[in-house]
Amino acid sequence: MRRIGHPICANAIPRMKSMTGYGWGECSQSGFKITVELSSVNRKQSEISINLPRELEVLEAQVRDEVNRKVARGRVTVRVTLHAGEGREAARVRVNTTLAKAYARELRQLAKELKLKDDLSLDHLVRAPGVFETNDDVGDAEAFWPSVNEALQLGLTMLVKMRSKEGANLKKDLCERMSTMRKAVARVRKEAPQVQKRYRDQLVERIKGAGLEELKIDEERLLKEVVFFADRSDISEELTRLQSHFQQFDDCVKSDEPVGRTLDFLAQEMNREINTIGSKANDGAISREVVVLKTELEKFREQAQNVE
Repeated sequence: MRRIGHPICANAIPRMKSMTGYGWGECSQSGFKITVELSSVNRKQSEISINLPRELEVLEAQVRDEVNRKVARGRVTVRVTLHAGEGREAARVRVNTTLAKAYARELRQLAKELKLKDDLSLDHLVRAPGVFETNDDVGDAEAFWPSVNEALQLGLTMLVKMRSKEGANLKKDLCERMSTMRKAVARVRKEAPQVQKRYRDQLVERIKGAGLEELKIDEERLLKEVVFFADRSDISEELTRLQSHFQQFDDCVKSDEPVGRTLDFLAQEMNREINTIGSKANDGAISREVVVLKTELEKFREQAQNVE
């Protein structure tokens, strides 16, 4: 029979999303083709970088709002490009001859005044600002918003789909890590009641090992020492809190909302409880389980940093 992880993880719909992905979309309007490319990578907070052509810069706020509606966490880079379509290619570039002549006249005059060699070339002139002009005037940029938004939505859909696909893999890995930690905690819970008995037996062995076995062991003193040890090494609260964190993870798996920050917080809190168990238990069997818990939690934390 094939084994599966915790039932919550096994039955949950894969809603978790990664923070990395790519998407693109395009749309045409008035002889122009609009292309939108989006890429996202890991970040603790939401960060959006938008690159728009000069003609469409006024649309930046609207683009940002649409991205924020679909992406809650990560660094998203949006690049919008505007290309002239068929029928506009011939009119794309015009040379400003008057401006070019003015540049040539002034540069030659400057060379003469500075007593420099006049090696002015066509290459120098075509690089001068304003000599080349484009006729790709889009007119009212707001009128292009429906087309920009259509291309943007296509790109966002592809981006979210890719983030969801990778998120399903992240969820599977996180659930496996959590399953291993649940089993380790169950073994700790099983071992905990035996710790006091083992400690008492160790005390008796130490007394005998010191050559005092012929002396009558003071049971009352022994009992006080065991009770003191039991109080000092009690880990029931830490185990209860760990169980609560496990339940919160199950809630995250079932949630439709972004859970990356919650998982980061849970990892910190679980680390706190596991460290306390390790310092209080003072028992070899439990210490071995603490090592397992720390190892799995570190892997859990690394993966959680990839979740939206």
